[in-house]
Parts: sequence; structure tokens; C-alpha cells
Amino acid sequence: TFKPHWVANLGSGSEPAGSGELGLREGGSPISAHGYREAAARAMPTVVYIYTTQKVSVPNHPLLNDPTFRKFFRDQPEREPTAGLGSGVIVSEKGYVLTNHHVVSGAEQIEVGLADGRRAGAILVGTDPDTDLAVLKISLNRLPVIAFGRPTEARVGDTVLAIGNPFGVGQTVTQGIISAMGRSRLGINTYENFIQTDAAINPGNSGGALIDTQGQLLGINTAIYTRSGGNQGIGFAIPADTARMVMEALVTKGKVSRGYIGVEPRDAVEGEGSLIAGVLRSGPADEAGIRPGDVVIAVNDRPIRNMTELMATVAAIAPGSKAKFKVRRQDQVFEASVSIAERPAIAAKR
Repeated sequence: TFKPHWVANLGSGSEPAGSGELGLREGGSPISAHGYREAAARAMPTVVYIYTTQKVSVPNHPLLNDPTFRKFFRDQPEREPTAGLGSGVIVSEKGYVLTNHHVVSGAEQIEVGLADGRRAGAILVGTDPDTDLAVLKISLNRLPVIAFGRPTEARVGDTVLAIGNPFGVGQTVTQGIISAMGRSRLGINTYENFIQTDAAINPGNSGGALIDTQGQLLGINTAIYTRSGGNQGIGFAIPADTARMVMEALVTKGKVSRGYIGVEPRDAVEGEGSLIAGVLRSGPADEAGIRPGDVVIAVNDRPIRNMTELMATVAAIAPGSKAKFKVRRQDQVFEASVSIAERPAIAAKR
């Protein structure tokens, strides 16, 4: 059975043009397609190593429960440090670094290592467990910054490069193609719209860059499907436009606000749409007259084909606004005006 695996490695041991307040860099004209060395050379300096340390509880020996023995072992540590290793991408000249939530989750100290040998302590700006993204900030001068590509223009068969630090061996570039776009319902994140690639992605690659042949950021590498825990040609990256949206929200507001209507969605049994399996009492959908068994077939005139599309569409609507839902109930179709609430905060799953 194939299972999704995070690809963080846990062990013991010309000038960039600023964009807005964050100082992001936009994609420019294509680089020469003479092999992939120009693309790699442009992007590699922007991909960093992320070193984390945290302390885990160590159970005491049973003898320490006896007061007679405990006095001899007063200085025995109950927690010991563990180290983690992942990757990240410098996306702003102001020092913002994109990585995965699971790379830095629970970390007590975070250090970033650049390809040029510099190292710096990092501040955790914020994380979004729903998309498995996190933003760090480092204070260094003359930072290389990656250019954002256009994932919406990418197509199956396009050549891509994955850059990261697999197994902690050092910065590594692998090449492959886009195998699929819009992968979802994998059980990896709450909101899924992955770019699938066969470029080799291994432990330690989490948070690294998936780039196009112009050296521009297409996605943040996050997980693989594997039987063994190693690469088997099925890797997933979070699209760069999603990562950018999450980063901007975390930097400016400290959180990602998402729309919420209080339903438990499922895929429709027959045809397209999202079946409403449950409705929160007195929630937005309940107040609008939506009931269990209804099928949502459109939101604000945008067709809904499945559960994933309903979740993503509702999440993208600003809390406090109203949305028009087209709903099928048995043989009838009606419209409901739903007041969008803000999705409650959830505990990090990882």
C-alpha cells in the first residue's frame, strides 16, 4: 500500500525587483533553455537548509519513582534535544523564507543555512497547518530571492527541477516532469491542490523548491507517496500561488482567514457536486436552509464538481460576505444566500 510521507529529514544528531510590502520577485523573461544549468544556477542560491531543534520527553526509569533512589538522580534530564532537517526558499529580499509547517512544527530553535555558507537564526512568523506551509524570517543582507512562476500556466509534461537537501547530503537538483495538476483528496492536507511530479524528492526535501526551466518557483515540495519512505516517482508540491497567498496573510495578519459555512461535505454519489452529509446546528448553512442530503452544485455561479472544490471555493470567500449557493434537493434545484463565517482555528495535525 502506498502511503503519503512528509519529506522532512528527522535525525539525531540583474537586481530582484521588489513587489509590494513583502519585496517579492516576479517572473521575468525566459532563460536560455541550454540544458537546465541556467535555471538551476538562478534558483539554487535561494534554496536554504533549515535546521531545527526541539526537546522530547524521556520517560524516567521506574526506580526513580522510589524516593530512596530518586535523591541520587536529581539531575537526570527528563527531556533531551532532537534535531530536524528540511529545506526552504527565500522569497523576499526582506528575509522571508517559505517552508513546510511540518518542518518547523514544535521547534524550539530554528537556524537557516544559505548556499553561500552563511547561517542565521530564524524567527517563526507564522504557520498554516491546513496547507502545511510556514513562513520564517532571517536578518541578513544581500539575500538571493527566487522569482515566482505561474503554476496556473503549467501543464502536464512540462519539465521541472526539484531543489533541496535530501538526507542532509547537501544541496541537490533533480529533474522530472509534471505528472498531474490539481491532485487532491490524498489525505495529506486539509486543502489540497498539488502539483504531482516524478522529479526525485526524498527526506530532507520538504520545503524546497520545485522550479520551471526558467528558474522560477512553481511549488513548495512537501510530500511523497511511497512504500519504503524513499522516492518512487510520486512527489507533491504546493503551488506557488497558494504559497504566496498564505505567506502574505501570515506576514500581514498573522493568520490565514478562510470562509466557513458549517457543513460536512462529501463527493456526490451521482453526478457532479458536493453532498452535504452534515450541517452544524445554527451555523451559516443551517441558517440559510441547507440540509443534510442536499447537493451543492454551484457557488456564486461557479460550478462545483466535488467536495474539494466546495471546500476551496468557500475557503476563498471573505468572512462576513454573502454567497449564492445553487443546491439540488432530490428533483428540485434552488438558490440559498449564505452568510460566510470565519473558519474556526484548528489544532495543528502535525
